[in-house]
This record gives sequence, structure tokens and C-alpha cells, in this order.
Amino acid sequence: MADPIEGNWTTESGETAGISKCGGSFCITLKTGAHKGKQIGKMQAAGNGKYKGKITDPADDKTYSGKASLSGSSMKMSGCVFGGLICKSQAWNKQ
Repeated sequence: MADPIEGNWTTESGETAGISKCGGSFCITLKTGAHKGKQIGKMQAAGNGKYKGKITDPADDKTYSGKASLSGSSMKMSGCVFGGLICKSQAWNKQ
């Protein structure tokens, strides 16, 4: 059975991001938009609908510590720098 994080998600900017298994992790790849085909993240399950890993901003290729938290068909995705001092987050919806 597929993990709940697997599938296509609509980002806040309206693009589609696909999440699928890759090895023991879950890879996040943009499927639409200016950066279509670019892998922007790699997450591992942390239990109870939570995931952690790395997230890359496709516009500037900067990589951040990332976290994702699932709640039904929505997911809060966040990326932080400086040990969590500065964070940005987005809400994604499952398609």
C-alpha cells in the first residue's frame, strides 16, 4: 500500500509536485511550471504523518532542512536555515 505522502500535490504557487518512493526515502519532483522535472526534496518518514529531510528552492538551488506534516489531504511543508532560526512554510493539497 502506498504511503500517504505519495502522490501529486498542488503547491501554494499552483504547480504540481509529485512525491514517490526513491530508495528508503520519498523524492519530491516538480511536474509542472518553470522548473518542471527538477527534484526539489528528499524526505524520510519520522512517524505519525511527519517527515523530515532536505528541501531545495528551485529558483535559487539553495537547500534547507525540511519538514512535512500530513493532515488528511493537506500537508504543511517547511524549510529552515540556521538551525531553525529562519523558516518558511507552505500548505500543499493532495490532488
